Amino acid sequence: MWQRIQALIIKELLAMLRDKKARILLLVPPILMLVLFANAVTLEVNNVSIGILNRDNGFQSRELIRRIEGSRTFQHVIFLKGVSQIRSLIDSEKAFVVMHIGPDFTRRILSNQPASVQVIIDGRRLNSAQIVEGYINRILMQFNQQLADQNPKVPRPPSILVARHWFNPNLDYIWFTVPSLVGILTMTVATNVTALSVARERELGTFDQLLVSPIQPIEILIGKTVPAIIFGVLEGTLMICAGVFIFHIPFTGSLICLYGSMVVFLLSITGIGLFISSLAKTQQQAVLGSFMFSNPAITLSGYAAPIENMPQWMQTVTYINPLRYFMVILKGSFLKDMPPELIFANTWPMALIAICTLSGASWFFKRRLE
Repeated sequence: MWQRIQALIIKELLAMLRDKKARILLLVPPILMLVLFANAVTLEVNNVSIGILNRDNGFQSRELIRRIEGSRTFQHVIFLKGVSQIRSLIDSEKAFVVMHIGPDFTRRILSNQPASVQVIIDGRRLNSAQIVEGYINRILMQFNQQLADQNPKVPRPPSILVARHWFNPNLDYIWFTVPSLVGILTMTVATNVTALSVARERELGTFDQLLVSPIQPIEILIGKTVPAIIFGVLEGTLMICAGVFIFHIPFTGSLICLYGSMVVFLLSITGIGLFISSLAKTQQQAVLGSFMFSNPAITLSGYAAPIENMPQWMQTVTYINPLRYFMVILKGSFLKDMPPELIFANTWPMALIAICTLSGASWFFKRRLE
């Protein structure tokens, strides 16, 4: 039996490597997703154009403007001459935000009176508007703290909040994105390989030959599952190396624990891929079925939005999503040296999902054969 399974695994690996379309499907989409997700699909707001209307021209207003210009968030600073230019600047989207400094800004600060700064933000992009407002508010807080240090007459707050960001001190969004992509791209590759396996055999006409050969259905399932796990582990290794050596993300956890959980994760995914492959009659249908599974799985994994923000019934649905648990393991292994017991606590639910998916795929596969 093991010789037959070994021969089937080798046949499946060679079929994937010799197929030009399959090679492109394995290599090109993951690389494109890594580049796009790591650099474009982020919740950070950078390279913001800001308009500044300074009607004060005092020392304090110039100091505040220098802080804005020195921020890495605001790369394009446009100086306005009058209030009438504000509307046209935002309407034309030449600037996302405008800061208006009144004519008595410096005078009020020197006389120990509160001085206000008006900030006008384009609200058509709500999420970005809230983030940019937070950036400006942080700059103003640092400016106020400097004034309080220089002038003892300025009343100090009774307490000062000092924030420390554990595991990602600089709040670098790449440190969140790339570890998550390890799970997403590994899932994508494993699902595509298993979803295309039987459909490709049907299109090429070799599936009937496989059925009349002395191979049991369970042996066919094992022969289709192992290559997907191999390709998934290789894809995961490539993404881990890219995260550590290209994006310079620290890896603080255990590789043995990470790869052990990765294999369990891939087992749960290949069961779903085999189920899709059993249903699909063509490779196009298999790709469509893989997309219909991957898109909701990524959405419900906590990658795009926190699971805590979802409705209660949707949070319950996420418990059957293996990517949810693997995301926790990945980010914990990269950034916080997650102990083995916590990794196991997120691995055994994936093991249960793997048992259910592989058992369901095996039952459905045998039924389709009959």
